[in-house]
Amino acid sequence: MATDFPGFSGPAASTEAPLEMLAACHIRIERQCATLGRLVPHLAEHGADDEARRAASNVMRYFDTAAVQHHADEEVDLFPALIESMAGSDPVCLREMTQGLTDDHRELEARWRGLRRMLEPIAAGASAALDADQVRTFIDLYERHLKREDEELLPMAQRLLGDDELVRIGRAMRQRRGIEDVL
Repeated sequence: MATDFPGFSGPAASTEAPLEMLAACHIRIERQCATLGRLVPHLAEHGADDEARRAASNVMRYFDTAAVQHHADEEVDLFPALIESMAGSDPVCLREMTQGLTDDHRELEARWRGLRRMLEPIAAGASAALDADQVRTFIDLYERHLKREDEELLPMAQRLLGDDELVRIGRAMRQRRGIEDVL
């Protein structure tokens, strides 16, 4: 695998290269967080206009589907594969990292549910405000989380996981998304 982390920027990566796809998902998450952040002042100035409704709907769709699948890709497939790759050694550091990232996922999901409740009326065209502090906390948590994955987790996975394991992870990612496996 020739991709170096961090700095991978190809958002069109596929499940054929699962680590690159995870990195590309991080870029898309950052973009959705940026949209969410811009929505706060937009609503204050323009209300729930067409642009705000589209933005709210798109952010909801992303965090309701792709982000959930991304967390599962990591927790169900990548984290266990990394821990298994260290069999015979003492993977305490790796277990602590993956548990911390899993805990982040639960906090992000809980915070998302609160933000989603605020976005629903906006997506429906009702005048509503987003709590700027809640939006900022969500974005900040995601930024810290993605930085740790990009700088620690994905480079470690690139070093430790073999081609067979990456193929298995890619296959699981396709199944999770309902993509027919052509391999």
